[in-house]
Amino acid sequence: MSQAKFDKAVQIVQALPKDGPIKPSQDDQLFFYAHYKQATIGDVNTTRPGMLDFVGKAKWDAWKKVEGLSKEEAQKKYVEKLLEVLNAAGNDEAKGYVQEIESA
Repeated sequence: MSQAKFDKAVQIVQALPKDGPIKPSQDDQLFFYAHYKQATIGDVNTTRPGMLDFVGKAKWDAWKKVEGLSKEEAQKKYVEKLLEVLNAAGNDEAKGYVQEIESA
């Protein structure tokens, strides 16, 4: 897994329109968040958000679950998950993104 493939995958995930044809599930979004943080920062380095911050807690918990994963493994899992989401979408836009990742 190359840094370029990971960088391209991150770029694609961040650019997906919320109401576009490719819609990662909430679980997929948490997966991307956790693996991005693990790949770029490492193990969770903040305290868990307070009781009323439901989104913050979900993100923190997702990141905490991948604690100990190496940067390279986190990048690999991120790219694999995106390819899975894109292949499931199966539309032309998704196929174009798959080609972009594979050629990175």
